[in-house]
Amino acid sequence: MEEMRRLAYQTVLRACGFASLAIFCVMIAMSFIPRSAFQAGGLLTMAMTLVLVLKAREARTKDHRRTEMWLYVPKESRPPPAIAQKLVSTMMRETYLLCARWTALISILMWTAALLFSIVGL
Repeated sequence: MEEMRRLAYQTVLRACGFASLAIFCVMIAMSFIPRSAFQAGGLLTMAMTLVLVLKAREARTKDHRRTEMWLYVPKESRPPPAIAQKLVSTMMRETYLLCARWTALISILMWTAALLFSIVGL
C-alpha cells in the first residue's frame, strides 16, 4: 500500500517537474524584465494547477490499469481487482490535489513577486 502511494507521488511529481522545467525556461527567457518573468511564471503555474485539478477529477473514472503508476507496481504487490480501481483512483486523486495545492501556492508567490517588482518599478 505504501509502495503504491510512493509510486503515485513519483509519477505525478515527475510530470510536475517537467512542467516546472518548461515554466522555468520561459521565465529565464524573460529574465530581462523581472516583472514580466514572474507574471508569466505565475500564469503558467496557475495553468499547471488547473491541469492537476482536472487530472484529479479524471482520476475517479479512469481505468486503473491504464495509469502510469499501475505499470510500476510489481505484480506480486498489486491489490485484488475488486478493490484495485477504488484504491488506485483514490491515491491518484489525493496526489493530484496535493500537488495542485503546492503549485497554487507557488503561483501566488510568483504573482506576489511580480507585484513587488511592479511597486519597485522594475
